Amino acid sequence: MSFAQSVLAPWALILTWLLSLGVVGWALSRRPWQALIMDPALQHRWLGATLAVVLMWQLRAQAVDWLTLHLVFTVLMTLVFKVPLALISNVLINVSMVVIGRNEWLMLGANVLVTGIVPAAIIGAVWRLVDRRLPDNLMVFLFACGFFGAALATLGTGLAAVLLIIVAGADPEAVYLAKEYARFLPLLMPSEAFITGMLLSILLVYHPNWVATFNDHRYIDLQ
Repeated sequence: MSFAQSVLAPWALILTWLLSLGVVGWALSRRPWQALIMDPALQHRWLGATLAVVLMWQLRAQAVDWLTLHLVFTVLMTLVFKVPLALISNVLINVSMVVIGRNEWLMLGANVLVTGIVPAAIIGAVWRLVDRRLPDNLMVFLFACGFFGAALATLGTGLAAVLLIIVAGADPEAVYLAKEYARFLPLLMPSEAFITGMLLSILLVYHPNWVATFNDHRYIDLQ
């Protein structure tokens, strides 16, 4: 889900821009382009995945003029490419939505925050928990990160969007609709979780080396 039109107070627009710029600046400080330069195959996978997500974002439901519902895919991008590349990809995707006239420039910071930073942070925390605390098992990784992690990130994304509108909404009607929308968040979780889990399972079967957060020697060879 993302914001198509500005419904936030000016101070919230500035704050979301600053937060997004700060986190994206951190991602750039990790120098993720070095891995892309050293691995042409990774370049093709990352660019292809980014373009695919741009196309998938066109399949959206326009709930109201200012809010669109769609699959986000940030969890899958984070698991496959790790947080820095996933965030840069999300910025490019959101910029493309602005360029083609789907979203407004003013909402770019809020959209990057909601569709990129929040789900990436949630799945990053889930992955670290799986990596450090749970057994080295392929199914544990798949279900905890691919299915449960995606569902939890979808819930976090929706709650972040609703909270933004409730706290900083400039339109009382938008605030009311956001509260009503919050009741239906659990219905959006299964679709993102199913698609993410399905695609992740395919990658783990055929190309486990493509998933940057997955250690095939640790999870497969030692089984």
